[in-house]
Amino acid sequence: MTDIAPPVPKLALPTAPTIRPGKLTRIWRKTSIGMKICIASFALMVLVAMLAPWLASFDPDAQKLLFRLRPPLGFDRAQDAYPLGTDQLGRDMLSRTLYGLRLTLGIALIGSFISLILGTTLGIIAGYMRGRIGALIMGLVDVQIAVPFTLIALLTVALLGNSLPVLICVIGLTGWESYTRIVRAQVLTLSRLPFIEAAVAAGAPRSRILLRHILPNIASPLVVIWTMTFSALILTESSLSFLGLGVQPPTATLGSMVGLGRDFLASQPWIAIVPSLVIMLVSLQVLLIGDWLRDALDVRLK
Repeated sequence: MTDIAPPVPKLALPTAPTIRPGKLTRIWRKTSIGMKICIASFALMVLVAMLAPWLASFDPDAQKLLFRLRPPLGFDRAQDAYPLGTDQLGRDMLSRTLYGLRLTLGIALIGSFISLILGTTLGIIAGYMRGRIGALIMGLVDVQIAVPFTLIALLTVALLGNSLPVLICVIGLTGWESYTRIVRAQVLTLSRLPFIEAAVAAGAPRSRILLRHILPNIASPLVVIWTMTFSALILTESSLSFLGLGVQPPTATLGSMVGLGRDFLASQPWIAIVPSLVIMLVSLQVLLIGDWLRDALDVRLK
């Protein structure tokens, strides 16, 4: 009678810890009422910005000199057709604010994704490959931190012009070093954990390790960094437009509206106050959402 050897079990590659489908639902249920209102109001502002062409009563660039410098409703000489008043050229402040919010959010959104993709890619390469390539990438990070961003923006605009694509690229290169430093630190920590070492020992290809094990574990900090960067890029775009380096008139952005209204702060302050309040409100909402995500996704705070 011959002995039959037992079947050899197949070696299964270890997988990274995954987020359960109901986790986001549980996080939302535990969220405070104030935070839910903040998230809902930000979503409403994004929706309003997207629907600006249908919600605006007037062309944002249409000039009506007979109605110039009309105050908002509730003040003398106010017009019912212009609830937020008009600027020095008779343009409707409400329509310009809606279009300006739309363009500012669009620029910040595209720029934040450029920073996210660039910084995450370089951070993974620096943390996983290390060696000379990692040292070179971290040297670029140090250079980016050392050189003031305003100087880079001035040089870029002087060489390439101040068109919208150039502005988006300049803003997109802002903040990538934060992603690179944090992602590199996360990758260096993860690469020493048992499930990563087991995947390497099992012969898993490098691409599988990065996509199935590294990226899922750094998703939470990336989301938090992205919200912080998004808020910072809104302020960056507004600052550049305020200085005249951003989108050029007559196209409206929130920063350019503040810049055009600074000469009328003493006599007609609503021209600068209205877009300034919108910038402050949107930035504050994004920062609060970022803090909420950090507390909700950080397992160390559980």
